[in-house]
Amino acid sequence: MSGAAVLLWGVAALLGTAVLAIAQSRRAGAGTRLVYSLTLGISAAVILVLANRIIGNPGTVSVVTLPVGLPWIGANFRLDALSTFFLLVVNFGGAMASLYGLGYGKHESDPHRVLPFFPAFLAGMNLVVLADDAFTFLLSWEFMSLVSWALVMTHHREQDNARAGYIYLVMAGFGTLALLLAFGLLSGPSGGYTFDAMRVADPSPIVATFVLALMLLGAGSKAGLVPLHVWLPLAHPAAPSHVSALMSGVMTKVAVYGFIRIVFDLLGEPTWWSGVIVLFFGGLTAVLGILHALMENDLKRLLAYSTIENIGVIFVSLGLALAFKANAMPLAAALALTAALFHVLNHSFFKSLLFFGAGAVLTATGERNMEKLGGLIHRMPFTSFAFLVGCVAISALPPFNGFVSEWLAFQAILQSPDLPQWGLKVMVPAVGGLLALSAALAAACFVKAFGITFLGRPRTAVVETAREVDHYSLVAMFTLAALCLLAGILPGLVIDGLSPVTLSLIGSRMPVQMAEPWLSIVPIAASRSSYNGLLVFVFIAISASLAAYVIHRFASQALRRGPAWGCGFPDAVPTGQYTAVSFAQPIRRVFGTFAFRASEQVEMPAPGETSPARLNVQMHDVIWETLYQPIGGAIDFATDHLNHLQFLTIRRYLTLVFLFLVALLLVLALWP
Repeated sequence: MSGAAVLLWGVAALLGTAVLAIAQSRRAGAGTRLVYSLTLGISAAVILVLANRIIGNPGTVSVVTLPVGLPWIGANFRLDALSTFFLLVVNFGGAMASLYGLGYGKHESDPHRVLPFFPAFLAGMNLVVLADDAFTFLLSWEFMSLVSWALVMTHHREQDNARAGYIYLVMAGFGTLALLLAFGLLSGPSGGYTFDAMRVADPSPIVATFVLALMLLGAGSKAGLVPLHVWLPLAHPAAPSHVSALMSGVMTKVAVYGFIRIVFDLLGEPTWWSGVIVLFFGGLTAVLGILHALMENDLKRLLAYSTIENIGVIFVSLGLALAFKANAMPLAAALALTAALFHVLNHSFFKSLLFFGAGAVLTATGERNMEKLGGLIHRMPFTSFAFLVGCVAISALPPFNGFVSEWLAFQAILQSPDLPQWGLKVMVPAVGGLLALSAALAAACFVKAFGITFLGRPRTAVVETAREVDHYSLVAMFTLAALCLLAGILPGLVIDGLSPVTLSLIGSRMPVQMAEPWLSIVPIAASRSSYNGLLVFVFIAISASLAAYVIHRFASQALRRGPAWGCGFPDAVPTGQYTAVSFAQPIRRVFGTFAFRASEQVEMPAPGETSPARLNVQMHDVIWETLYQPIGGAIDFATDHLNHLQFLTIRRYLTLVFLFLVALLLVLALWP
């Protein structure tokens, strides 16, 4: 049996689990254990099949055609190097979410709204990656969107969740329409809807331009590319936390897969200015995403906005790969594409870990608002440690995995002086500056996230009674934390594993990394740059251990305990601590004018009054207010004025039909 056929049986098993979950809806506890155990087992089996393929012969292609779908082509599925990598991301994310769900699901108030859709969501993402014709791809894409919408609406009675689901559904429909038009242009007059037919077609530059624009709209809206990101910070926090991890860490990567599959595989040779367009939107997405994350007080919304920033990093690397490929620089293109794929894997690790941590905090305290948390490091030490690892990894600090992929992206940026076009010579360093700015802001953002949530004193009584979460959740978090470290200290193994993908899309690969001494990685040549995550890890471990030993062995024995210094205030009260708003104030004052149209108003009481002084801050979502609100207002205006058409008489209806028929005939008569 071919690899694609085996994976389709896995998809069938996931769909069968969804049906079984419906039958088990009356048995909440037993149903939760059964569904998540089955999805964990199925995902683990799929991972073993994919791992065997990667170790054995990753470059082979496996295809399957089923007698469903369009009558004349059936439903085509394909397993190649690119789909193998993304299927690994999807199913590993599904396995970790299932393991976490075994514990987290016990606290779910509406399990019957989650259990049937969870395995179906995994099945939909697998089908998107396996699809090998336009009809199957679009059908799977829409199935994935609808099932994830049902998961977003799990707690539809909570404030703003229904609005989040509505906006998500509208944006998902818009994205699917853009993909439909893109496939229509690629299939051309011949109507070749299979991906093999699209590969041999040679679209004109105009058609290629429109396809690229439509892919940025279609795949970009699902991935969270600015300005199509508005649904993401609403929908991801609304879903249960393990579903949020899947949507943020995995589903956005399925959208990245769709973009890579069409633009790099089906569209043919790129043009240099296509790289400029993707670079621009990637850099804009990275900076605006992390700026919005810094302003957030809601822990899950902060993580959702951070996903937008990381999507920007991935698209910057993809834009570089397009630019280098268009200029016949295969080694640099392979480096940039490897950076993008490595960051896809890394983000699936640390963002799932962080959403699991946020879910643990929510389970223990019932709070997502960081202003009502604090001091959890003493009550949830294991969750705090795992969350800290995720914060360091997503901040791109060595020796963890986030540093390696962003370092590879910067190494690709340093190849830009060899590009011949002045537009790229200017654009690439500018985007490199934006990428560096977003990396610095990300570090500040997650210092805030960890510090306000886990350090200091509890701000509310419920936090003082918080307890550590269950073992299933902790195992899932620590597994991901360990992978963040392993991918950071052994990046050569990952880079070599990605080489079949770059070979299939670029025709080149990075040099073999595992042959380098001391497990170093050398992107281009040792004379230019190299990095050794293992040595960095050993140096940090030895330095930290030595410092701790010296302090405890040779420091003064005259120790005394006292309250933490409260900036000169004698009363150690929680209200004297930094808040999430005050932490972000300096950055808000620097960037708030153009990014948020932020304004501050101080209410100072008159001398002698005992009322407190107040600082009122107003911020605006500029993109929502300038782009989406006018569109919504125009639609409301049009529907209000067209509403009276349904009350016309039969005679007036017939008159309108006649007039439209005459207008259509005139158009056909005048058409050249």
